[in-house]
Amino acid sequence: MNESDLQAEARRILDMIALRPFEQCQPLSREFSHLPARPGVYAIRHKTEGLLYIGKTKSLRGRFRGGHKAFLWAWLDKYSDEDIRIALQVVPYWGNPALLLELEAIILRATEPPYNAQIPTER
Repeated sequence: MNESDLQAEARRILDMIALRPFEQCQPLSREFSHLPARPGVYAIRHKTEGLLYIGKTKSLRGRFRGGHKAFLWAWLDKYSDEDIRIALQVVPYWGNPALLLELEAIILRATEPPYNAQIPTER
């Protein structure tokens, strides 16, 4: 995938997770059984404040079943659990971790969500 294609794909993924109506995002639960056990890019979103955290994982369900630091931070910031949801986009790139990492880095640089502790720098 060339640089132009990479940028376009990152934009497509970002649009899917950032512009999806909040009501269509996944609500929080204990087991997260409604999330697919597939690779993807995800965002922790606040109803009015937008993107709080963006990440990638090889199993969306597994990532959240084990807990997630963004939920703790949202709780510490006194956000209601009803105002926090998960936007996700399944991606077929897990066989190429470097590509997925680069897509995530492009999305993080474009959005700078407050709960991402470290945003990768451009090469």
